[in-house]
Amino acid sequence: MALNNLAFFALLVVTLTVTLASANERTKTVEFNVKPGGAVHTFSEKMREYECSFTYASQGGTNEQWLMSVGLSDDDSLFSCSVWRPQGKSYLFFTQFKAELKGAKIEYASAYSQTAAGGQRDVTLKEDEFTVGDSTVTHKDGKFRAELSKLTIIGRTRHDEL
Repeated sequence: MALNNLAFFALLVVTLTVTLASANERTKTVEFNVKPGGAVHTFSEKMREYECSFTYASQGGTNEQWLMSVGLSDDDSLFSCSVWRPQGKSYLFFTQFKAELKGAKIEYASAYSQTAAGGQRDVTLKEDEFTVGDSTVTHKDGKFRAELSKLTIIGRTRHDEL
């Protein structure tokens, strides 16, 4: 059962609010460098037994500072992962990307670029630019337009209630 957009938005707002308000054991935000040059790089972050990894290759410009946030819902039933460039539009061209959740099955995922005019408005990538599987979100060869500024994923954990 997929989360509807309103439920996703509410969860995202709560996750980001908690992340920005204070560091706690349910959310974590870390900074990492996205490096151009065409080589494949991976950045990962864990929260308890759950993990999010972002694998990419990019060209152009210089290193950019990006953020990765991971979080668990209060009942441990949802694991979220967001990867984004806080300064707005990325000036790098992504030749590939893949995000993977370990320990959770994806229920919602979306990837975004930003408009050229001001670069402050998120634009959802077209459905034919990326594919969502049970545990991965991946670019589609020949369809992905090499622009990425944010990736958001929410997965249902395999957490069982007693």
